[in-house]
Amino acid sequence: MAGLLERLVDRLCVRSRDMPPPWGALLRGLRFPAALLRDWFAGELNVQAMSLAYTTLLSIVPLIAFSFAILKALGAHVNLAALLDEFLRPMGAAAGQLTARIMQFVKNMRGDVLGSIGLAFLVYTVVTTIQKVEASFNYVWRVGRSRSLARRFGEYASAMVAGPILMAAAVGVLASTRDSPFARWIGAILPLQWTFSILGKLVPYAVVTAAFTIMYVLIPNTRVKRSAALTGGVAAGAVWALSGKMFTAFIMYSSRLLAIYTSFAVVLTTLIWIYVSWLILLLGAQLAFYLQHPQYLRHGHEIAELTGGARERAALTIMILIGRDYARGVRRWNRSRLAEELDVPGAALDPVLGRLERAGLIAATDDGEFLPGRDARGILVVDVLDAVRRQAIGGLEAEPRITAPAEALVREAEAAMRERLAGRTLGELIGAA
Repeated sequence: MAGLLERLVDRLCVRSRDMPPPWGALLRGLRFPAALLRDWFAGELNVQAMSLAYTTLLSIVPLIAFSFAILKALGAHVNLAALLDEFLRPMGAAAGQLTARIMQFVKNMRGDVLGSIGLAFLVYTVVTTIQKVEASFNYVWRVGRSRSLARRFGEYASAMVAGPILMAAAVGVLASTRDSPFARWIGAILPLQWTFSILGKLVPYAVVTAAFTIMYVLIPNTRVKRSAALTGGVAAGAVWALSGKMFTAFIMYSSRLLAIYTSFAVVLTTLIWIYVSWLILLLGAQLAFYLQHPQYLRHGHEIAELTGGARERAALTIMILIGRDYARGVRRWNRSRLAEELDVPGAALDPVLGRLERAGLIAATDDGEFLPGRDARGILVVDVLDAVRRQAIGGLEAEPRITAPAEALVREAEAAMRERLAGRTLGELIGAA
């Protein structure tokens, strides 16, 4: 199945690239669900979701205990049970029972009972859970470097304190609004009552969508566009709501099957629902990533490499774009913009950019933007081609031993190319472009 989806995504990406509307726009839109299904069946997102589900199951009581301690100091701890019950609602009748048990565990976790070692373990569990969430989001966003220790301490502490407060505040506002005199007045008017009832059912999912969107923006250790995060959050929130309805139906119609597991059925269904929730959250993050970097749709997490000829064409195109816009003073190019313009993953361009920079043809600023290394009229086209052919970007340079006829043929081809391109500069190509 994964291979079939991979071929489907490849065809959609290739054929829709230059296809005019309306079919071009339709095929380009179909790339996103096809790519998400491919990534799902590939299995890596499943592994990440399973890891997070297992971690959540171990750390859910310490997490809630930490949140309970913060909210209790603010007098808002009563909203925590309602928030937990809302998340566990798809489990049906067992949701209330499980919420009561978790809250009882939380109330039993007193500081005088835990001691200093237990309290330290509680904080460690909370921090490692957030760290694993960040690692999973960084995997989705192809970020190889996590936050520094200082940033982790500051941002994790802020998330641990502000997260429960914001969620409990949202639940409190919704509850107070529902019981307000204005709500009772609206409830007395039949048409408005129907509208208010529908909005009341949609508001919890809107809160979930907002929470997903905030996570997509803040957790990855990279810059995320608000539009991409919002679209991913809306899609993940809608799928999460639909999955909750389906999971509730599954619990109701499989009561006989769950009876086999007796009391263990609550743990089993909880683990499955937590796994499904994390999988939906990661798929929404993957959608946000593809919306911001559509050049990764075709290859996904596979390592993409350019052929020798493609590297030469990419190098010439990069030099033309950087030189042209620098002369105009319009805009500067960075790695992400070049990858988007050339419609290839940024990792595939790294060897080309590294060779051009090593040859002194381009220079990178502190902000990661590229400038011409020297005047475009003084850069020969053969210099650009030689850079991607001959420059090494790291390690030892290997020179194979070749036969005399092969050496002669290569030298003859290079001589013909240099004769044909003699005197042609990058400035001429920029003028032609």
